Amino acid sequence: MGYMCLKNIYRPAVSTYHVSVICACILLTITTTGCRAQNKKTTDMRCDNDRHPAVAGQFYPGTKDELEAQLKDLFARAAMPHNTPATMGIITPHAGYVFSGTVAASAFNQIDPEKQYSHIFILSSSHRLTFNGASVYSGGNYVTPLGVVTVDTALAKKLVEGNPCFAFGPEAHDDEHSLEVQLPFLQYRMKKEFKIIPIILGTQQPEMCKTIAQQLKPYLSPSTLFIISTDFSHYPAYSDAVKTDLATADAIVTGKPETLLGTLRQYESLKIPGLTTNLCGWTSVLTFLYLISDNNTVVLEKTDYKNSGDSKYGAKDRVVGYWAITARYNNNTEKQTSDIVLSDNEKHELLRIARNTLNTYLATGKIPAIDDMALPAVLRVPCGAFVTLHKHGNLRGCIGRFEASKPMYRTIQDMAISAATNDYRFSPVMLNELNEISLEISILTPMKKITSIDEIILGKHGIYIKKGMQGGTFLPQVATETGWTLEQFLGHCADDKAGLGWYGWKDADIFTYEALVFSEKK
Repeated sequence: MGYMCLKNIYRPAVSTYHVSVICACILLTITTTGCRAQNKKTTDMRCDNDRHPAVAGQFYPGTKDELEAQLKDLFARAAMPHNTPATMGIITPHAGYVFSGTVAASAFNQIDPEKQYSHIFILSSSHRLTFNGASVYSGGNYVTPLGVVTVDTALAKKLVEGNPCFAFGPEAHDDEHSLEVQLPFLQYRMKKEFKIIPIILGTQQPEMCKTIAQQLKPYLSPSTLFIISTDFSHYPAYSDAVKTDLATADAIVTGKPETLLGTLRQYESLKIPGLTTNLCGWTSVLTFLYLISDNNTVVLEKTDYKNSGDSKYGAKDRVVGYWAITARYNNNTEKQTSDIVLSDNEKHELLRIARNTLNTYLATGKIPAIDDMALPAVLRVPCGAFVTLHKHGNLRGCIGRFEASKPMYRTIQDMAISAATNDYRFSPVMLNELNEISLEISILTPMKKITSIDEIILGKHGIYIKKGMQGGTFLPQVATETGWTLEQFLGHCADDKAGLGWYGWKDADIFTYEALVFSEKK
């Protein structure tokens, strides 16, 4: 059973609910510098602070080609993706790939590979060390046979410096497999660049899990992904594992921390033969449940299950269980976006971002970096938007996107630059013009296809008319500013914007959307 999750060195996690946290071999109050060996199992001494593989060649193949081949096979046998844009978290196993790899691939298959996540947090519970709080790796990057996994060291250091429950203790990461084994799945699945925040939990106290969750809560947004590492039952017989694991998974998908704790206590008291724990990463899972417990937009779904007895390498008399569980936003991006409400301060902040972006880009060709965690959470919600430029009351550029593919503030940055430089109707805006230009922002709800033009309310709805490869749109405010009738609104959009002719809307698809509109003039 060498590929499976290792036994806890100290005591089974479920037996520590009512005891004080154990003073461990490591106090996370230090930061390392200089050269150190990251992999004690090899003679590879590197003069850097990257965390190199500790279990490559043991839990998973140690070469790039072999690892990619195995991952390809695992994903081919995994549960199919479902509603991946709404996925905000996964619970995934961390045993040897020959035992748990298919279930892990099922979990990672639920992540949108094309999504640009602003943050990817990975929470794993330590198997070898018990210590108070959690260790955030901030000394460098993680490395696997597939290459370097970039750590968001700036955010990692911010967590360590700003919260007493976090510290950087490299010993917590050096030989810990539960986080490392997740990374090749992430590297194989994701098509866009990403950064991780690797967190190893050493606590055995539910109250500390709640504290850690509170510190992570500001980062909870549709552009953030949480990966939670855990195996389920350890060492009961096959049939007992199936029952125990299902009960534990059912407790998790309630989303209620106390329900999970109660289930763990219950199964500890049952004294099931061979069962040492029914959730080895219970502190990581519990932290995640505390993180989402008061968020009624998140639901958890059971995605896939197996145990080591299902593998040709495992016996059925003593098994380890593996569940993949997916956390999704149950109201999807459409409802999140349609319900957006911005305060005056938040509107002013978006306008400031748009103007500062234009000033910087036109002067230097660079997009200014923004500390998104310093922004209100609503400005990090993905949404579509248009940015309109006016000069002396006349249109000077207007471009937008409907897709809710980026956080709001990023969409505004992109569309401000596009409106100033890529609107084919106008020459590019020059830097010396900016003091004569006013900005207007339209935050969009998702489009809805209509079956009758009677559904269009002038001044409230924007329209998008599409036929084949041709399409065009008018924002809601166009009808108000022009005073057009409904037929004029449709006709001008079909003719002027979509190139379909005045009556082209009659046999085209028509979509409506709403917009929250604000400008520097107001």
